[in-house]
Amino acid sequence: MTITKLAWQDLVPDTDSYQEVFTPSDVDLESELSLGDTQPRLQYALEQLLHPSASSRFLLAKAPEEPEYLALIAAAARELQPATSPVVGVEYSVSGRTVSVKPATSAQANFAGQSDVVIADWVEAEQLFGCLRQFNNEITLEPGLVHQANGGVLVVSLRTLLSQPLLWMRLKSIVTRQRFDWVSFDESRPLPVSVPAMPLTLKVILVGERESLADFQEMEPDLAAQSIYSEYEETIQITDLDALAAWRQWVILNAEQAGLPTPAEDAWPAFIRAAVRYTDDQETLPLCPLWLARQLREVSAFTEESTFDAEQLRTMLSQREWREGYLPERMLDEILLEQILIETEGDRVGQINALSVVEFPGHPRPYGEPSRISCVVHIGDGEFHDIERKAELGGNIHAKGMMIMQSFLMAELELEQQMPFTASLTFEQSYSEVDGDSASMAELCALISALADVPLHQHIAITGSVDQFGRAQPVGGLNEKIEGFFAICQHRGLTGKQGVIIPAANVRHLCLHQELLDAVQAEQFFIWAIDDVTDALPLLTDLVWDGEGQTTLVQTIQERITQATQQEARHRYPWPLRWIGWFTPN
Repeated sequence: MTITKLAWQDLVPDTDSYQEVFTPSDVDLESELSLGDTQPRLQYALEQLLHPSASSRFLLAKAPEEPEYLALIAAAARELQPATSPVVGVEYSVSGRTVSVKPATSAQANFAGQSDVVIADWVEAEQLFGCLRQFNNEITLEPGLVHQANGGVLVVSLRTLLSQPLLWMRLKSIVTRQRFDWVSFDESRPLPVSVPAMPLTLKVILVGERESLADFQEMEPDLAAQSIYSEYEETIQITDLDALAAWRQWVILNAEQAGLPTPAEDAWPAFIRAAVRYTDDQETLPLCPLWLARQLREVSAFTEESTFDAEQLRTMLSQREWREGYLPERMLDEILLEQILIETEGDRVGQINALSVVEFPGHPRPYGEPSRISCVVHIGDGEFHDIERKAELGGNIHAKGMMIMQSFLMAELELEQQMPFTASLTFEQSYSEVDGDSASMAELCALISALADVPLHQHIAITGSVDQFGRAQPVGGLNEKIEGFFAICQHRGLTGKQGVIIPAANVRHLCLHQELLDAVQAEQFFIWAIDDVTDALPLLTDLVWDGEGQTTLVQTIQERITQATQQEARHRYPWPLRWIGWFTPN
């Protein structure tokens, strides 16, 4: 049996061990941060692409298709380019209706390039490939982004090419043939003059999300297989001081480039807590420039200095939570007004508080809300009724969790025949689809309580999934789930008995609000981490699952099964024969 009562220090990331990293130093501030410090795989892929003997002219980079990400990749590619590059491209001359071309001898030539790195976020054909214009019988040629990137790299959003297949087909032809041909964008209106082709050497970085890359792979399977591939990693694992120092430098770099304040020394622990809330892992911090920019931009409203302190950051975060908290507060009111029945005191047979997280479309943040799961058992044929499934409100993953739960119970009881009970499980007051297996441990505890006719403590909530051996498996949304149940207990009054049971594997995901930490430190609220469902049952029922020399839940269930089986044997024959005593059960 492994039950760990967590201390408040376990509920937030450890920042005391890294305090020296937060102290500014002149050497630290003068050091430059390269992409390889936070994105070594992507940096290596760029080096492969820009090598003279590169295996492919295309690099597929998995990253959000946002200008900030394209700019980061372009800046890293630009640093890998030679400091001085020869002039490439051509110079077009127009005389009447005759267009001639000659190699560019200077960077001032109209179609000259110097191995630049060019970004194409959302582009149309003329913007990308240039165009020929005719006005008052005068012809002019305008270069496009491919001409600017001649000899260098074009960083392009994949979605703009997927939505314009003809754009992609022409770009692919230019890159593979290393030649640019002037063609009309409208086949019904050919070019008024003939324009000589020009040599064009280009390497392309296609940036897209996983779905865009999958669509591209389906459209161009051979090219996708031959292209260089890498990913922008959204998080960094904090394994030592160097990793945290690199992340700190990354935050400072983003702040300086955007002209925003940086965290003061005392603000770094609070900033790390906010970051861990975003990543849901105490040992992982975000590298997302969009998330970093949002935090720094919002906290800048609370300071006129070049830095912000911990109090200013906490004020910003609390005000944001209040600003976005209308819907969670209304749901909390429904529970406190007993429109949604959630009990936090007393004992009930077959009823348990499960923890769930709610995500409403259009609402900026998920929030936790407990759910009451109930189980009713009666004499029957051993069938387990999943009411959610029968009402077509249960998803496939939820159904899978139910079957795993049943498999564990049947294996543990070691029955020689079918169980003489029928059980019905449901989420009470649930009117939408239920999916996921994060409530399977709560459902299993409710089922065991109903089978044993042993009540469960209502002041304890539980979350986690189970496997067929009863082992607790981690689930998502832990912080919101715990804080949702704590908010109800807090409004009704903390009794010093309330708490939450979570899988031990989920401890690393915790980063809870300060008022909850204070309640845990004062032993007014508890969080227990367990490895097995049999560890949760003593906390919920005061009885162990199995053992010798004591009353156990297994023993209680088996005794009820025996009684039900004997009762079934007594009622096996028609009542007239039993009444006259012709048959007596063995």
